[in-house]
Amino acid sequence: MWNLVSGSLHQLGESRQHALESSRDDVNIAVQRALEDARQKFATQIASASFTSAMATGDRAAASAAIKQGWADAGRVEIWPKDLEALYAGLPRSGFGTLAVAEDALHSKKVQARLVRSAGKQWLALAAPVGASLVYVELPIARLAAGVESPGLPKGSYLALRQGASSVIERGDSGLADSAEALAVKVADSDLRVAAATSSLTETPFGLGGLGSLVIGTVFVLVAAALWFVLRPRLLAMAGLEQVEAGPTLSDLQQELPAAQPVARAKPREADQGAAKSAVPVVIDHRIFRAYDIRGVIGMSLDAGVAELIGQAIGSVMADQGLDSIVVGRDGRLSGPDLSDGLIRGLRKAGRNVIDIGMAPTPVVYFGCYHLRTGCGVAITGSHNPPDYNGFKIVVGGETLSGPAIKDLHARIAEDRLLEADSAGGLEERDIGDDYVQRIAGDIQIGQRLKVVVDAGNGVAGVLGPRVLEAIGAEVTPLFCDIDGTFPNHHPDPSEPHNLEALVQMVQRLDADLGIAFDGDGDRLGVVTKSGKNIFPDRLLMLFAADVLERNPGAVIVYDVKCTGRLPMQILRHGGSPLMWKTGHSLIKSKMREVDAALAGEMSGHFFFAERWFGFDDGIYAAARLLEILDTRGEVPEAVFTALPDGISTPEIKVELPDGGDPHEFVERFRMSASFEGGRLTTIDGLRVDWSDGWGLVRASNTTPVLVMRFDADTNSAMARIQQVFRDHLLRLEPELRLPF
Repeated sequence: MWNLVSGSLHQLGESRQHALESSRDDVNIAVQRALEDARQKFATQIASASFTSAMATGDRAAASAAIKQGWADAGRVEIWPKDLEALYAGLPRSGFGTLAVAEDALHSKKVQARLVRSAGKQWLALAAPVGASLVYVELPIARLAAGVESPGLPKGSYLALRQGASSVIERGDSGLADSAEALAVKVADSDLRVAAATSSLTETPFGLGGLGSLVIGTVFVLVAAALWFVLRPRLLAMAGLEQVEAGPTLSDLQQELPAAQPVARAKPREADQGAAKSAVPVVIDHRIFRAYDIRGVIGMSLDAGVAELIGQAIGSVMADQGLDSIVVGRDGRLSGPDLSDGLIRGLRKAGRNVIDIGMAPTPVVYFGCYHLRTGCGVAITGSHNPPDYNGFKIVVGGETLSGPAIKDLHARIAEDRLLEADSAGGLEERDIGDDYVQRIAGDIQIGQRLKVVVDAGNGVAGVLGPRVLEAIGAEVTPLFCDIDGTFPNHHPDPSEPHNLEALVQMVQRLDADLGIAFDGDGDRLGVVTKSGKNIFPDRLLMLFAADVLERNPGAVIVYDVKCTGRLPMQILRHGGSPLMWKTGHSLIKSKMREVDAALAGEMSGHFFFAERWFGFDDGIYAAARLLEILDTRGEVPEAVFTALPDGISTPEIKVELPDGGDPHEFVERFRMSASFEGGRLTTIDGLRVDWSDGWGLVRASNTTPVLVMRFDADTNSAMARIQQVFRDHLLRLEPELRLPF
């Protein structure tokens, strides 16, 4: 009977899916035609005599009017210089989607189309390069909507026109939206796709399918009926016609079971219960409250008393948002236990429940915010700074605190606006290391056994980093993976090439495929090859972007101002939308949420995967994704990296100002005084100047009191020219600067 029922339901499901696929394909064709019609008309109007004559005389208003002829419903019609300086300067108001289609048109040298959001509405945007200008027009999305909404849609199904992670037009049961990518098809020559889903097909026995189950089910019923009529008299006689007493029902059995007992969680730690308030006043140095996090020097600006006040301030913010539980973890620095105790006291004083995961990499603290469903966490870490530094990276309500939110913590302390609850919050200890390893290994497995050397620099990633890579199938040799807060072998900062020298030697000695380096708290990644080449993070981001865009066409990829100019071209080439943003892990995460980006990366080695992961920076997870990509390529890693676009670039150059000057104030004066002929200036974070053959950057570090510089060029001569231009401007402003170029 089950064969009959499941077979019938399966047949109905298959019919519904076939009808849905037919509607999906009709929508795909209709959207393709609408896009092609719009492109052709745009090209015709650009070639019109009225437009070309207006452009020849430099009359942009007349040229825009010529484009709008026949398109009375058009929104914006604008003409910009090819440098797009006005668009970049106007972000975010000028629109990230607008910028993406403009850059795509410049790169492809032809008409490009994209859906953008402008003035609170969705539009079909077209852009095309014309001479030294770029022409841009926005058309109502109704041109595409008609094609999406016209085909019939079977009951219990869903269909959507999507771009990146956004569903622009949806129809049907939105509860099926999460599974719609399985039946998605790409709209040719665009970043759009048509996604579709229907309720799951009923499972059939033995995988026979709908028709097979119906046939087998019918045969079973006929055979059963025949056997019943033949054997019925004999069965009744054997039973003696006695009434069989009914057995216990499921309800009866449930009533007999003992009451369910709550599962015991880890026992609360007895230490620090009801700790007495210190009678000694605590002095807070406002300078430890920085752009991305809180960071200071132990014994000077940071101790357990300061940590307690910070914990109470964080707990007060949580209370304002109705949040009651928080994860706390620490790196391997010697000051970690004392700061952790102080922070936890403060959090509990504010009535918050603390889950202490002990010594753990920063990304594992972030993971705990999701895994333990707290949405809040604090990683006690000095990151890549010297051993006497420590600090706090803070997540509240799923958002990493930065800028004003960090300053607000100081204001709460200074103004004594700290919550002191009637009763202290709870405290429990948990180890989530196994959960973290299993979560990654359950998604990533590699086929070839890549031989990898892992250098943790005696940082806290020394235990879990190798464990994760072994769990996904790599052969791992650990190097400096014993956790030691004094960092006896080298400083745990993979962005500094000299910190990778021992790793290069070990990779070559063992004939390994790759060298992996983590920073002090495990949220940054460094990579070296067998030939000793340091693969800079912006080139790793090229690989990550190409992989993510295969499954998420049109997705936004965010990168910081220190990344190579070849990166956005590579993202565009793979169908993505590149977006440059400010340096800083918390700033990047905030921008990712704002633009719904699938991936982000920084030149410092932070990588943020929102696709298949949680969107936080995680050097260990990024290493696993890198090995997965190398495994699927089927080439030796050296060949994969060699194939990436490359040029001449410098690592980060850090320069101290004489007499302890303020880097932020210096950069502001530099921006106001310097002029760069023929260069495009970007001022979202310091000053970056782009030319056609390279670029240079000067910005103020937000973690240490230094200037950070980087240069990138196509040739040695271009590099020398760009560095000389910057050198002249910098020394004119501060002759005592010691510049290594």
